[in-house]
Amino acid sequence: LHRPQDTSLPNPNIMLETGFDPRFVVCQRPVIVSGGELTADMLEIRYDADTRHFQAPLQLKANNGIFIIDDMGRQRVAPETVFNRWIVPLEEKKDYLSLGAGQHFCVPFDVALVFSTNLNPVDLADEAFLRRIGYKIEFHYLRAEDYRRIWRQYCAAEAIDCNDDVLDYVIEDLHERHGTPMAACHPRDLLSMAVDHAAYLGLPRTVTREHMDWAWKNYFVSLRPGGHAPHATVNDGGR
Repeated sequence: LHRPQDTSLPNPNIMLETGFDPRFVVCQRPVIVSGGELTADMLEIRYDADTRHFQAPLQLKANNGIFIIDDMGRQRVAPETVFNRWIVPLEEKKDYLSLGAGQHFCVPFDVALVFSTNLNPVDLADEAFLRRIGYKIEFHYLRAEDYRRIWRQYCAAEAIDCNDDVLDYVIEDLHERHGTPMAACHPRDLLSMAVDHAAYLGLPRTVTREHMDWAWKNYFVSLRPGGHAPHATVNDGGR
C-alpha cells in the first residue's frame, strides 16, 4: 500500500527542506479502496491469534492519503453503521482505536474520505451526517467528446487496437439506436469484453464492429423480445 518515493529527484510536491526522520521511509500518499466487501470490523484493529499480529484498520492504512468507500449502501453492514463510524474522526481529525483489554489510544485522522454510490444519498444518511460531508459531486452521463477521450485513453493503456470507425459506430449507432446514455464505465467494460471475445477466437487485440456487437449484446440486458432495453445495464457511471 505504501510505495517509496525517490527523494533524490526534484519534486515540488515534496517539502522536506528541513529534513525528515531517517527511521521513516518517505512514501507516496496511499489510496485505499473498499467496496461491497466492507464490514464494520475492518474499520477497527483486528488481532490474528495465529501470527500474534495486529491488523491496522483501513483508515489507518490510508492515513495521509485517500480512503474510498465504493458502492456505498451495498455493504453487508447497514449504511448507518458505516457512517456513524466517521462522526468523531471527521469532526475532531483524530480516531480512537482499541487493542482490547481496555487499551485505547488516539491516532491522527488525516484522510481524504470519499463515499461513492449510485444510490440517492438522502436514502443512505440523515441530514446531520450529510452536512459533515462537505462536497457532494454528481457524475452525469457523458458527452460524446468525453466518451471518446475515455475510450482512447483505455485503448492506449491496455494496448488495444481500435480505429475511430469502430468508436463512431459505438456512439452513433449502438448508443443512439438503442437510446442508451453514455456512462463513464462503458468504454472500459465494452472494450474489455470485446478483447476477451477476440482472445477466445485466437485473434489479436484488435476490436472490430463484430466484436463490439458481441460485447454490446452480452453487456446489456434485453428486456423485450428482439430488442435491448434503453437503460438495462448495471453500471456505476452515473455516480
